[in-house]
Amino acid sequence: MGRFLAIRLALLVPTLLGVLIVTFLLLYVAPGDPVQAMVGERADAATIARLRAELRLDDPLPLQFGRYLGKVVQGDLGQSYITGRPIVQDLVERFPATLRLAGSAMLFAAVLGIAIGIYGAWRPGSWGDRASALVAYAGVSFPVYWVGLLLILVFAVTLRWFPPSGYGGFAFLVLPAVTLGMRSVAFLSRMTRAAMQEVLRSDFVRTARAKGVKEGPVILSHALRNALLPIVTVLGLDFGSYLTGSILTETIFSWPGVGRYVLTAIEKRDLPAVQGSILFLSFVFVLVNLITDLIYAKVDPRVAYD
Repeated sequence: MGRFLAIRLALLVPTLLGVLIVTFLLLYVAPGDPVQAMVGERADAATIARLRAELRLDDPLPLQFGRYLGKVVQGDLGQSYITGRPIVQDLVERFPATLRLAGSAMLFAAVLGIAIGIYGAWRPGSWGDRASALVAYAGVSFPVYWVGLLLILVFAVTLRWFPPSGYGGFAFLVLPAVTLGMRSVAFLSRMTRAAMQEVLRSDFVRTARAKGVKEGPVILSHALRNALLPIVTVLGLDFGSYLTGSILTETIFSWPGVGRYVLTAIEKRDLPAVQGSILFLSFVFVLVNLITDLIYAKVDPRVAYD
């Protein structure tokens, strides 16, 4: 386990370095001028040139990258062009909101998706199984922004059960969490159903039933435990994507997380904020995948890392 962990942590460095290089190059060859976005369309050429020199954007590209890389190694992601605040401070303030949304969405998806999958495997071909398949197809087919707007229209505007947007208590969390987690419900239900059906055909399950073990313990203790590996894989990947890719959901519901921060930075050509955010989110995604791999050994003792 220790050797595996050391190798994965060592691979983290070239991975993040690759992300840093690609992000830096793409942003600097992309159309648009960050200085122009800061001063507006009516600024004169002298003001633009002075600000560009102050930000050292007129230096050669390799020099700019070397300077930025040196700061990143020291834990400094730079300062926002727009707010003038350290980007690390902005991310630290916004990440708890993203983590709260991602955790709630994952809880919703895990409970509902696994429950639907277990029922489908237990009663294949039943009306409940067919209905769950329909839910799965709908969850995969409908885009996030459409689901979010539909939930707002039905539950916020028409029924007035929940607020349409904003950040606050449980009521503010329901609609964005359901929107973000709906796609995972579809994947988890199908994955759980397939894994459970395979395990339910195993000899040890038939033996347990022959010994008179009740159906509940057979399903939950015997079958589900041995079907957890693919389920944990989906949970880990989806949770990582929630933490790093909830831009649309946070924007639709005005959720003050990292995703909305990234979108605002892109719109305003705030290059340091975009670079720092992408690097931070890449680190989070790789870390979540590492934790998922470590959970495998806890879920199934047959998985061992030498």
